[in-house]
Amino acid sequence: MIYKDQLGNQIKVNSTPSRIVSVVPSITELLFDLGLGDKVVGCTKFCVHPNKPYFTKSLIGGTKDLKLEKILQLKPDLILANKEENIKEQIELLSESAPVWISDVKTFDDSLNMIEQIGQITSSSKRATEIITQLSNILKPKRPSIKVVYLIWKDPYMTVGGDTYISNMLNRCGYINVFADQNRYPSITLQEINDYNPDVVLLSSEPYPFNEEHLKTIKGVLKNTEVRLADGEFFSWYGSRQLHVKPIES
Repeated sequence: MIYKDQLGNQIKVNSTPSRIVSVVPSITELLFDLGLGDKVVGCTKFCVHPNKPYFTKSLIGGTKDLKLEKILQLKPDLILANKEENIKEQIELLSESAPVWISDVKTFDDSLNMIEQIGQITSSSKRATEIITQLSNILKPKRPSIKVVYLIWKDPYMTVGGDTYISNMLNRCGYINVFADQNRYPSITLQEINDYNPDVVLLSSEPYPFNEEHLKTIKGVLKNTEVRLADGEFFSWYGSRQLHVKPIES
């Protein structure tokens, strides 16, 4: 069968994959939720859900530092990658030896489309449809009304622009991203945040692990703004992660 990935690349998969390598943490979790855990033969050190599968699967490096030879030794009949999380040159090398399906997720709808397509490729469409329905019920869109700044990094402080999956998720949960007019992950200062006068600042648990001490420090500067810790996986892990964590109350 010929399939198109989310970049428009055509890949040929001769039969239902039985040896899958996932180099994307959220997709690894999705595979287990699709009932395909026994088909996964390799994953990255960042694939921590469910129950740190890298303990029982072959560990093939990090998302941006893949052990290419080790992956190919696993003889995968499907590799699942992502445009943003993986290095283009590494994925191109892998695609010379195995079918590589690349996701490109910028919105919640893109994530649902990814689930549907992976379900088709792996002959798990029924379960994929169930997951899509569950996620759609959990994340029914709210009317955006709360101005927010979502911080993902410190030194320098970094936030998310309007072209990111996180920004789309914030919007779906009822937040207005005050930096939506910028792209990707702009660096900002606490003074800039103060000038925008957001209703709330959310401190993500990843990739930078903001904690209560950071909250107190930032709150000391942004005296008129609510500052809260947020589960970064809820907002940034596309796939089935939202089935396992509670949405933040806006």
